[in-house]
Amino acid sequence: MSSALKQITAKLFSYFVKGLFLLAPVYITGYIIFNLLNSIDKEFYFHFRGTGLAIMVAIIMIVGFLGSTFISIPLIQILEEGVSKLPLVGLIYSSLKDLIGAFVGDKKKFNQPVRIIFNKENGIQKLGFITQTDLKFLDLEDSVIVYCPHSYAFSGEMFIVPTSSITLLNLPASDVMKMIVSGGVSLANNV
Repeated sequence: MSSALKQITAKLFSYFVKGLFLLAPVYITGYIIFNLLNSIDKEFYFHFRGTGLAIMVAIIMIVGFLGSTFISIPLIQILEEGVSKLPLVGLIYSSLKDLIGAFVGDKKKFNQPVRIIFNKENGIQKLGFITQTDLKFLDLEDSVIVYCPHSYAFSGEMFIVPTSSITLLNLPASDVMKMIVSGGVSLANNV
């Protein structure tokens, strides 16, 4: 193979890789959204694609409106108290409610990004978010609870960390979360 042909082949291959790099995330995201909407439409036997999404958004907005009114607040509290007393169901419900509230509620918990020294001997560090600062209920002072999400997963680990091993990060929490979830591939905007 001549050197000119090798250069052309290499250039074409680099174009292919670049195109794959640009199109794969768009395609995969579109594929997931399309299949999600398609499954909602099939589940409820809607004939027009997207009807399920429109109805789901409308129901969520109506429930949000009703949940915001003064009249329904006592009703919601009664229902939550009843659900929380059910074995296993209460545990799942309260855990999911707290997790969702940590991301989107009024009491967001993942808003204090930190770097913790995980191993002082090797200098290994981890990024996470302070979720609790008062640990008197555990008879601990000068320690906090730090949640460290896993990359490419909807899971993480909770650590009790001495405050001396923590450095608060002066970065937006969303940028740090993006960096953690992507395994460090997506760097924070301010870095």
